[in-house]
Amino acid sequence: MLQPYVPLVLLLLLAAGFAVFSIVAAPYIGPRRYNRAKLDAYECGIEPSPQPVAGAGRMPVAYYLTAMLFILFDIEMVFLYPFAVAADSLGIFGLVEIVLFIVTLGFAYAYVWRRGGLDWN
Repeated sequence: MLQPYVPLVLLLLLAAGFAVFSIVAAPYIGPRRYNRAKLDAYECGIEPSPQPVAGAGRMPVAYYLTAMLFILFDIEMVFLYPFAVAADSLGIFGLVEIVLFIVTLGFAYAYVWRRGGLDWN
């Protein structure tokens, strides 16, 4: 009865074994060439400094906005791909639902565009 699941269980065990092996073996196999640049904090290409940016204590949020927009695009693809695969079997109900989803995303994109979230200055 459980025989069809044996390959799936073996694949999961193989993946878990590879993950554990990679984590355990990395410190022993990997290079140990540490220098000042590698040990410093990395702030998305901005040189780290002990003083706040521009003296005001505020950090630019462009990176966070870009990440949030990426997540929005990514979620759109996560929902659109299964629809594209099963579009024939969903019929008119599926079509109406996906149109409502795209319209909702269209409002979100229009809002972001209007607020300047897609402008790279």
